[in-house]
Amino acid sequence: MKYKLVYLLLFITSALFAQTKVGGKVVDEYNQPVAFANVIFKNSKEGVITDENGSFYFESKENYSTLIISFIGYESVEIPLKSGLTSNIKAVLREGVTLRDVVVYSGKTSKKDNPAIDILRKIWERRRKNGLQMFDQYQYDKYEKVEFDMNSIDSTFMANKVFKGLEFVFEQMDTSRITGKAFLPIFINEELSEVYGDNVNNRKKEVLKANKNSGLGSSNGVNAFIKDLYANYDIYNNYLKFFDKDFVSPLSRTGINVYNYVLSDSTFIDNKWCYNIVYYPRRKGELTFKGDFWVNDTTWAIKKINLEANKSANINWVKEIYIEQEFDVLNDSVFLLKRDHMMSDFSFSKKEESKGVYGKRTTLYKNHKFNIPKENDFYKEEVNYYDKKAFNQTDEFWAENRFEELNDNESGIYNLLDTLMTVPKFKRVYDLVTILGSGYVQVGNIDIGPIFSTFGYNDVEGQRLRFGGRTYFGTNDPWRIQAYTAYGFKDNKFKYGVSGKWLVNKRNRLILSAGNRRDVEQIGVSLTTSNDVLGRSFASSSFFSSGTNNKLTNVNLTNVGIAIEPVKNLVLQTNFSYRTLESASNDFSLDYFTDNTFTTTKGTVKQSEINIVGEYTPKRRTIGYGVERQDVDDNYARLFLSFSHGFKGVLDSDFNYEKVQFYYRQPVLVGGFGRLFTTLELGKTFGQVPLGLMGVVPGNQSYFVIDNTYNLLNYYDFVADEYASLHFEHHFNGRLFSRIPLLQKLNWREIVGIKTVYGTVSNENRQINASGLAYQAPDKVYWEYHAGIGNIFKVFRLDFAWRGNYFDLPGANKFTVKGSFGFYF
Repeated sequence: MKYKLVYLLLFITSALFAQTKVGGKVVDEYNQPVAFANVIFKNSKEGVITDENGSFYFESKENYSTLIISFIGYESVEIPLKSGLTSNIKAVLREGVTLRDVVVYSGKTSKKDNPAIDILRKIWERRRKNGLQMFDQYQYDKYEKVEFDMNSIDSTFMANKVFKGLEFVFEQMDTSRITGKAFLPIFINEELSEVYGDNVNNRKKEVLKANKNSGLGSSNGVNAFIKDLYANYDIYNNYLKFFDKDFVSPLSRTGINVYNYVLSDSTFIDNKWCYNIVYYPRRKGELTFKGDFWVNDTTWAIKKINLEANKSANINWVKEIYIEQEFDVLNDSVFLLKRDHMMSDFSFSKKEESKGVYGKRTTLYKNHKFNIPKENDFYKEEVNYYDKKAFNQTDEFWAENRFEELNDNESGIYNLLDTLMTVPKFKRVYDLVTILGSGYVQVGNIDIGPIFSTFGYNDVEGQRLRFGGRTYFGTNDPWRIQAYTAYGFKDNKFKYGVSGKWLVNKRNRLILSAGNRRDVEQIGVSLTTSNDVLGRSFASSSFFSSGTNNKLTNVNLTNVGIAIEPVKNLVLQTNFSYRTLESASNDFSLDYFTDNTFTTTKGTVKQSEINIVGEYTPKRRTIGYGVERQDVDDNYARLFLSFSHGFKGVLDSDFNYEKVQFYYRQPVLVGGFGRLFTTLELGKTFGQVPLGLMGVVPGNQSYFVIDNTYNLLNYYDFVADEYASLHFEHHFNGRLFSRIPLLQKLNWREIVGIKTVYGTVSNENRQINASGLAYQAPDKVYWEYHAGIGNIFKVFRLDFAWRGNYFDLPGANKFTVKGSFGFYF
């Protein structure tokens, strides 16, 4: 059949590009895998080290007929090779002589009297005196290619009925030179840019000159994933960040505590005498690599390095991480990064035969120039930089300017999607995946959804149905309208919400917005409030509530606003809002006294308010240029400052007051010890206000972990008109469990945290309280703490929380267990 012929031709063709390919496994006499054994082509310097399972694969453009496999304390083995591909080699090493020709170490190497460690110390001393760091200013051209490929493609996979009528896609197949597995390219993104840097003032700027992509999922969501996935890294740093994890660099000062180092070889490379150092992890389960690097003997700069992640590393959905870097020599002494290649193998399983997706990034650098100063304004980040020309360059431009030619398979991706979209079967599958990923069903220029909010329940509305949608012409829409309607089968009432946003000025992101919502809401789910008309509420989430959910409020909110981003990541916003609040349940009251005799009460709050907000998110990266953008990741600080003034008498409004709120969230990667999240909230209301306008310390009555809430509190346990809240939560990412033999294989991850809040209620606010709710403020600092286990079955987190004080409150919970689901690397 056609696809079997394609599969056969694939290996014949690939042999023209890689003359010798070998793969297999090394075991001892007892059939136990030999980790970190040396595998090398005879009479060459080309080779690899087996992984912790004894497996290996590599290839060469040269023709070799013999493979040597060796390990200290064992007799070396020579294996004859076939021309082209020799796979499934099983080499058995038997105890015997110590090797002389090839020196390989096993187990823990000494930190003393080790020449490799001596060289490593010299690298540390010079690491800030090499490369771009040697110059005050620098600039260069950069070409980056990112590709995603389905891997482990075999004849059984291709014969699946799913691909009936789609056999032509397998014409784009190739084999990986790193793993030897067949793969099918499905996405490619190319980018050309100019990079400028100033080491004196610690500034950097990248100017996009061209961008082009094609394949399955060429949208902002995929681009955001790429930018997050392939963040820049420097091998000289102590830790290398991949997939929100800190891997210990083999060149780091802490490397000697987690790696074994062996001085393996020395030779000339590009007329520079270099030493070869092999390194491998001391322990399993840690975020480490194995591999080797070549270092120059005078500048102590790295010439070549490769890193392969420890297969037992505590990281999900990633089976392989492989990195190669090559450095060029400039002016006899300056080593500059010339080529950077990274490949990841994403898979649901780490079994060797499991299928997955390769994610590959190749970055090339050239045309370096130095010490050419730029004006200060040159480095000023543009708020919403968008060069339409960069995204519409011709094929002739790319053929002339890309640093290396695409192979036939990569070039074929640009035609693949257009062809696939003509096949009805594929289009149905593609649409289904898009719906599950976005939560919306696209009908013309309208998105119906989000589908995950269709059903709900609470004690007031009973069963609740919600139907909504939004306009959607593309990812960079300059305006967007959203609306929904909902119906509760217990209160027999319709609810609705509608909002619109318009990007008036793209350069400084001047946005006008307006909206209205009439719905049932759970007030008190957050200390720091906003006027987002379609913001999230927990009112309809009682399917998963651990108690009654009847303290709900009918809200009618109208808001108009204007926002601007004068400098990158600083957003200033002004809103005018008018709202009415009244209890949605007979079991709950928002009543307050309206006179000095405390005899007349009112149950509805009418309030007009003007709100001025400043929000700063340093180092936040976004994708898109329309009215709604997407964050690349969440690893940035957020500072939020809000001032509100309530106008009594305006639109029959009830109260005069001022309110100040401050929110600060800071995630910090703590080297190899995980990530610490710190959240601080401060607030104060000046003036007399009723319960509906006060601060409510957010409880958590669900069975799930919810950020910025208190696990042991119910709604309205604490109220305050001034407050200070501080949360600490540290994720160790398995650092501790990886040292415990019985827990090591489970890949569980440790989480600990503490939450505190202080608050008071003024006498004037207590005096007008007619709600029947006894105001309780945390004036003696309420606190609770929790410990959790994450990564259970890779998707589940279980938290155990304990109350620290206020045990005498009615119905006080002293202990609780909560969980959450999520997909994390």
